[in-house]
This record gives sequence, structure tokens and C-alpha cells, in this order.
Amino acid sequence: MAAMDWEKAMEFHGHACPGLAIGVKAVEAAKEKMGITFSADEEVVCVTENDACGVDAVQVLTGCTMGKGNLIYRGTGKMAFSFFNRKNGDSLRMIIKPFAEEMEREERQAYILNTPADEIFNFMKPTFNLPETARIFNSVICESCGESTPEHKVRLQEGKKVCLDCFKEYGRGW
Repeated sequence: MAAMDWEKAMEFHGHACPGLAIGVKAVEAAKEKMGITFSADEEVVCVTENDACGVDAVQVLTGCTMGKGNLIYRGTGKMAFSFFNRKNGDSLRMIIKPFAEEMEREERQAYILNTPADEIFNFMKPTFNLPETARIFNSVICESCGESTPEHKVRLQEGKKVCLDCFKEYGRGW
């Protein structure tokens, strides 16, 4: 692992922790196994299944960000990352293996950073397709609160176009 990558990730994240180490190791594995480089636009896409510390490493080291549309959150809660290379169609999903033993925080961080990625992650093809490129949507003014929202997030309620905050979900108990 490049010490510069660890330092860059720590500076961005604000502190060192095992979760950040997982993200750094995931990026290292994706670069090694897929040959990905920093994504200036949407050449590389990462689908993260968690919203934990490691995602900060993915952002700063790959250029995958929510704002560019090439960092996508898929909330399974799993410590898993799927990388896609739009240029050549390559893809790879990695999920952390269970740790064999309990470790103190610093010991776990060192273990993650210094152990080969194949011992830390299980690797497979993603079970879902490459997400489409980011789109820009027209804005619609919510007829309830007056705030602007993208058209694909608008719902009809009592004949009015409303945003998700104003929309009252209908349900009958199950």
C-alpha cells in the first residue's frame, strides 16, 4: 500500500481508523485487479453498500463521488464495494471477510493495512448491472412547500405535484 494514499485518506477523513483502512485496502485491490485510475468524470463507478468510514477513502483515492454520480449508495449495510470500469466493462465486487479473532482498534487497523487483500476480502462479480451515467433532471416546484425538486422525485397527491418530504405514503398496516 502506498503510504501517500493512507495519508491522503486520513487527511480527508480526519482520523485513522480500521474502517478507513478497509476503504484504502479496497481501492488498492481495485487498482491492482482492475487497473483503475483516478476518475475525472464517470470512467470508474463505485457502488458502496455501506455509509461507513471506508467510503471516504474510496472518494478521495478514486475520484468516485456522489456529486459526479459515480459513487452510488446501495444500503445493504454490508462492508462491500463494487467497482465498474466504463471503458472496458470490467467489474469487481469485494466484501470483507469475517475477522477470525478480536483485536484492539490499532491492531485491527494495522492488520488490514498490512495483510494481502485476498486474505481480507472475498472477490466476485457484482450481482447487479453497471448503473447508468448520471442524468440532469428538470426541476419541479412542489405545490405544497414551494421547494424545487427534480422531476423524478415528484409524486402526485390529491392532484398536486409534491416532493418526497410532503408526500404522505399510503398504507394499510402491512
